[in-house]
Amino acid sequence: MLAVVRIFLLGLFIVLSAVIGVIACALRPFHPNNTPFWAHWYGRMHRILGVELEIREPEGIEDKGPYVYIANHQNTYDIFTLSRAMPKRSVSIGKKSLKWIPFFGWLYWLAGNILIDRKNTGRARGTIDQAAQAIRQKKISVLLFPEGTRSYGRGLLPFKTGAFRTALQAEVPIVPICVSNLHGRIKLNRWNNGKVIIEMLPAIDTSGYSGDSVRALVAKCHEAMRSKISELDHELALAEESK
Repeated sequence: MLAVVRIFLLGLFIVLSAVIGVIACALRPFHPNNTPFWAHWYGRMHRILGVELEIREPEGIEDKGPYVYIANHQNTYDIFTLSRAMPKRSVSIGKKSLKWIPFFGWLYWLAGNILIDRKNTGRARGTIDQAAQAIRQKKISVLLFPEGTRSYGRGLLPFKTGAFRTALQAEVPIVPICVSNLHGRIKLNRWNNGKVIIEMLPAIDTSGYSGDSVRALVAKCHEAMRSKISELDHELALAEESK
């Protein structure tokens, strides 16, 4: 019964928020803080899922951007957890086809997120160029998922290089965002689904890297995130054992 109530409430919330969001964003289309505002709004639904959320970030880091933010991408619940930590003046990258999905897709587009054509044979280079140009010209940050897909409990997957080449081309630091394990933790029929920690790591300087050494940068960021996620999971496990 609890699962039915939650699904109904989440569905109603998504539909109403998308409709209201389209109207609101139409009044200030593509504003740099549209995406963070609505991401945080969706992120508030972690309470409906019975999840306690703790967000940690280095003091003042958002005032020193822009950056390329990278985050681990686990499952569909990210929209109600990770989105709560969306940094200000940040956008994400999505498929161009989203623009034609009524209300939610329109909201995603009007909020100012970058839409790309994944059918384009030169999409990888085009996406990097488009994102880097937005960072430089609009002074906004971009959030990317370097794994390229949801991990669904497989741990932190290998990273693709696109996010890192974007940072190099835009000449901005990279800020990893680490989310503790979500896989199997959220049960819709369970009232209390525990705690999720989202921790933003200190910015990683990219000025010493080039296209030829990008894989060294990838490896450095992957190890930093893998280590921190493991640390967060261990912290949560110890906290649950002590209860």
